[in-house]
Amino acid sequence: MVKFICYPKCTTCQKAKKWLDDNKIEYEIRDIKLENPSLEELTAWWGKSGLPLKKFFNTSGLLYKSLELKSKLPSMTEEEMLALLATDGMLVKRPLIAGDNFVLVGFKESEYGKLLEP
Repeated sequence: MVKFICYPKCTTCQKAKKWLDDNKIEYEIRDIKLENPSLEELTAWWGKSGLPLKKFFNTSGLLYKSLELKSKLPSMTEEEMLALLATDGMLVKRPLIAGDNFVLVGFKESEYGKLLEP
């Protein structure tokens, strides 16, 4: 069973949830706003994802914009970025799917289809 970390009001998260349901994928749901990912979780997920850390930021979010992170991220260390992500779930790109040996960030149907089997 995978962890499905989402924000229920997010339309992309709703599409991803529908895809999981339609494909009979078992998941444990977690509201990213109510239960913010910890520094340890984010560090582990980043390691499993194979993605640049920048991809974990919700760049279209209001908090990202109000903190002016577009101009600040390039000069931050990975440790600083992870610590910042751990402060508020709304900074984290969603949905996020965490499996035993993979992590998917955002919703791309083709990636879901490759890594998630009913």
